[in-house]
Amino acid sequence: MARSSSGFVAGLTTAAIVAVGFLAYRASANVPEDLGKPQPTKSPTTNASKAPGAEDLAALPARSGTGDRVVYSLDDDRVWLVGANDRVRRTFEVTPGTVDPAPTSYKVTSRSGAVTGSDGVAIEHVVRFATVDGVAIGFSAAVDGSTAAPDASQKLGGIRQSREDGAAMWKFATVGTKVVVVE
Repeated sequence: MARSSSGFVAGLTTAAIVAVGFLAYRASANVPEDLGKPQPTKSPTTNASKAPGAEDLAALPARSGTGDRVVYSLDDDRVWLVGANDRVRRTFEVTPGTVDPAPTSYKVTSRSGAVTGSDGVAIEHVVRFATVDGVAIGFSAAVDGSTAAPDASQKLGGIRQSREDGAAMWKFATVGTKVVVVE
């Protein structure tokens, strides 16, 4: 009798393994291709419901170049970090300074880990790419996390981003990286 019950248990075990394998195969066939891949971040305003026909602000602007680059929209106050094959790695809103760069293509010229901004605020992850009338233009994050609008009476070129977005910019935009400014 012991011999027949061990055969029965072995048969049940084999059937269970086959069933689990079949279910695993079926589940893997339905997994989305982008599961587990990083998605571009969106600010809270882009996650809100939109009116029908509203423009998707997270979409990469037309005529913003090709290849690895940072794209900065003056009109939308938004940045896109674009990698290989023109794939958007991350997008986020920014708060511009009071001096804007001209719409054209630039390259990152210098970076600073932590400094005091021209407005007196402690900033980090500073990525500079242009100068306008002696005012340095670049992306930065306030150490205190603030992204308040700058004092309009001052000439300020800092384009503020959240600390999280600043860290992503810092990793992405090394010296020589292309920065495309669009309207």
